[in-house]
Amino acid sequence: MKLSYTYWQNDGFYIGHLNEYPEYDTQGKSLAELETMLKSLYEDISSGELEGIKRVGVLEYEMA
Repeated sequence: MKLSYTYWQNDGFYIGHLNEYPEYDTQGKSLAELETMLKSLYEDISSGELEGIKRVGVLEYEMA
């Protein structure tokens, strides 16, 4: 499985979120630690432990 994410550095930390869930940021002291935290976040989201998860969908629509 591949999960895309966005990250940046701030005050010595790597901060990021999964692109499918941009409202849930996490952080790590290194890029490797951030990736570990993102995997853990995805497991929490997938398990249903977090309520009110906003999801991204794609709507296909053809104009008549």
